[in-house]
Amino acid sequence: MKLNDKSAIVTGAASGIGLATAQTLAEAGARVFLADIARDKGEAAAAAIRNKGHKGEYIHLDVTDDASIAACAEAFAGKAGAADIVVNGAGWGQITPFLETTPEFWNKVINLNFIGPMKLVKAFLPRMIERNTGKIVNISSDAGRVGSMGETVYAGAKGGIIAFTKSLAREMARYNINVNCVCPGPTETPLLHAVPEKHLEAFKRAIPFRRFAKPQEIADAILFFASSRSDYITGQVLSVSGGLTMVG
Repeated sequence: MKLNDKSAIVTGAASGIGLATAQTLAEAGARVFLADIARDKGEAAAAAIRNKGHKGEYIHLDVTDDASIAACAEAFAGKAGAADIVVNGAGWGQITPFLETTPEFWNKVINLNFIGPMKLVKAFLPRMIERNTGKIVNISSDAGRVGSMGETVYAGAKGGIIAFTKSLAREMARYNINVNCVCPGPTETPLLHAVPEKHLEAFKRAIPFRRFAKPQEIADAILFFASSRSDYITGQVLSVSGGLTMVG
């Protein structure tokens, strides 16, 4: 799957699934802009991509800040014009029983995982519509498909991303813009490593493959949706979870 002459933005690209996705798209030939709030890690990741002979550039982005989103979109447009590929990878969660959560916690989770990604897409869509083409890939979670103990607010936000993906796909089909969603199960990322060990073992026992996903395995699914191989696919949700959630 080649992405030669394509320009892509990946949010949350300084680590985890976002980083693996940025590397994968760059290796496929895309010019990748790594957007993240962590400037040092983001610049280092972009430099590592360039050191391998691929195209990678860092753009600062805080998906909870409107001005930062607008600045990111303008910076991208100034360098690459309309985006061919937009990957919403930024997100955050924390295992906390619902009754112990606070409105402040709700706002943080919802802004990072739902409202921020919607605003990011809206900032990039007008130029994509003008050119009548593009791929949008939202990263949700299997928590948003089937729920997850201790992640009720996170699951709600990720479920919102799934519904947003399907509805936006209907609106954007007339502009030849594909909108799809990848739902990772538990994946070996810094966020997972912050989960208590007892929860990790329970997660692993529930997965038919008896292991967590590698970020690269999620990135491979994102590459498919970003490539021409998925030109006739839109509004779809792909679970990449080792069989954890086998539902219709």
